[in-house]
Amino acid sequence: MFKSLAKYADLGLLIGRSGIGPIFIVFGWQKLSAGQAAWIKIGHAISSLGIHFLPNVWGLLAALSELSGGTFFILGLFFRPAAALIAFTMFVAVISTFGREPNNFLHYSRPLEMFCIAIIFLFVGPGKYSIDRG
Repeated sequence: MFKSLAKYADLGLLIGRSGIGPIFIVFGWQKLSAGQAAWIKIGHAISSLGIHFLPNVWGLLAALSELSGGTFFILGLFFRPAAALIAFTMFVAVISTFGREPNNFLHYSRPLEMFCIAIIFLFVGPGKYSIDRG
């Protein structure tokens, strides 16, 4: 029964992209519109990877990655580069959150989920219902 769904894989990707994209747009917009103080706070997350300079720039890049990446997910445009940027952003979020709160799964479960989705999108591509066309 489920094998027949394979012929609708491209439709499934479109639905998935259309559902995940707006989530990233909302979170990206919240970060972007919060201003430079928030960008600095967000940007300090990358210090968990040993990068300690320009936290405001890293925070701004994280916000733009989510905002533009979500838009590109919906459109299926620059899809794999957007997935790679979002995967990196979510990886940093997981590592920085896990390091602070190792016993509280709720703090890092959302970025971990979104990291996994971005990796899936990176490998699978946008499907035929996209501007990039897989």
